[in-house]
Amino acid sequence: MLLYVTIGSNNLERAQVFYDAALAPLGLKRRKQDDVEIGYGAENDSRCRLWVVTPHDRNAATIGNGSMVALDAQSRADVDAFYKAALAHGGTDEGAPGLRPFHENFYAAYVRDPDGNKLSAVCERPE
Repeated sequence: MLLYVTIGSNNLERAQVFYDAALAPLGLKRRKQDDVEIGYGAENDSRCRLWVVTPHDRNAATIGNGSMVALDAQSRADVDAFYKAALAHGGTDEGAPGLRPFHENFYAAYVRDPDGNKLSAVCERPE
C-alpha cells in the first residue's frame, strides 16, 4: 500500500548514525545518501522505502503528534535488537520490548529518534 515514508531531520549526520544502527536488525540498510536525504531499503528491494530528509521548504523539521512509523520485524529478537541499538545511538525510550494487548502475538518496542520522531518495531509472528 505505501510506496515510501519520509522522516524529517535537522541533522542528517546524527540521523545516519541512529538509523544505520537501529534499522540493521530489521534487515534495512543505507542504500542512497546525499546532502539532503538518506534512503534505506531491504537487500531484496530495488527501492528505498524509508527516507530521512531535511525538509524541502528549508524550515526546521518538526515531529507530528500522533504520527509513528511501524517497521516489520521478522522475530522478537529483532525487535529487541532494534530497541537496544536505537537507545545506544541517541534514541529515547517510548516503550520497552514486550507483548501488547492488540492481539496475542503483537510484540513491539517504541523509540524516538534524535529528532523526536516516533518509531516502532513490531513482530506479529508467534514464538
